[in-house]
Amino acid sequence: MTLMKKFLGATAMLALSAGVAAAEPALIFDLGGKFDKSFNEAAYNGAQAWAKETGGTYKELEMQSAAQRVQFARRMAESGANPIVVMGFQNEETLKEVAPDYPDTSFVLIDAVVDLPNVRSVIFAEHEGSYLVGMLGAMASKTGTVSFVGGMDIPLISAFACGYAQGAKAVNPDIKVIVNYTGDTPAAWNDPVKGGEIAKAQMSQGSDVIFAAAGGTGLGVLQAASDAGVLSIGVDSNQNHLHPGKVLTSMLKLVDNAVYQAFKDGPGLEVGVVKMDLAAGGVGYALDEHNKDLITEEMQAKAEAAKADIVAGKIAVHDYRTDSTCPAF
Repeated sequence: MTLMKKFLGATAMLALSAGVAAAEPALIFDLGGKFDKSFNEAAYNGAQAWAKETGGTYKELEMQSAAQRVQFARRMAESGANPIVVMGFQNEETLKEVAPDYPDTSFVLIDAVVDLPNVRSVIFAEHEGSYLVGMLGAMASKTGTVSFVGGMDIPLISAFACGYAQGAKAVNPDIKVIVNYTGDTPAAWNDPVKGGEIAKAQMSQGSDVIFAAAGGTGLGVLQAASDAGVLSIGVDSNQNHLHPGKVLTSMLKLVDNAVYQAFKDGPGLEVGVVKMDLAAGGVGYALDEHNKDLITEEMQAKAEAAKADIVAGKIAVHDYRTDSTCPAF
């Protein structure tokens, strides 16, 4: 059985010794806060789902600064927590430094790859999910201009932007796609005021659908769009409910499933790289009572057809992380 198959649907639990099985799992949130209504909160929801299902308890830590990354990872390992889920690509170097010192502790890194014998690396095909919401955005746009607000200007977030633009242009080759980033430091994830300012600037250029992939900063984007009567697109968690009838959809990145599965697998979990793409159900877009009047049957049918073609390999969505020459720009 492959790691992917096991990760997504194995029914057999790993055989654990009584001593190891007693260890509590742990979750270290990335900057932006546990209740960012996006990336970190999705992880929290996964941990909570595990706790509710099993009656188990887990440890957690929220970082306040990047300087705490290594310190917190060591603190959790020293406490006996196992496995330890660490959120965010910026913890790649953290685990390269810390994991070798705790060979009997299992670590799970979300959004980056570390090739070590006690690390499971979970990465998502954000570009594929972004392609679908880009299509929906282009179909909903009345001005022929859509936009994107990213957090840090890094390849991971540019992958969202590139996939979004590619999907939009698949619907309308002449559509204008505006792309801006909040900054180049971790503060870019938690600045809703600046997010709102960027959104207003994009709207002044004609954008009537704005996709935010910026953590807590994105909340300012969604608010500014709602205030102006412009549609927005949420990210990571389902953010449709934040402004019902104003959020076109949300690009889902099912971090909650990755955390839940890690906690369920427990100490000694199988390591390696797990890729959560459309085929694996790792990304997608949100449909619910809050946006049902915004997504027509025709729009959904086109998005679902594209999804099937991506899974079948008929549509190749460009991944900016492997090639920084995005064909949609």
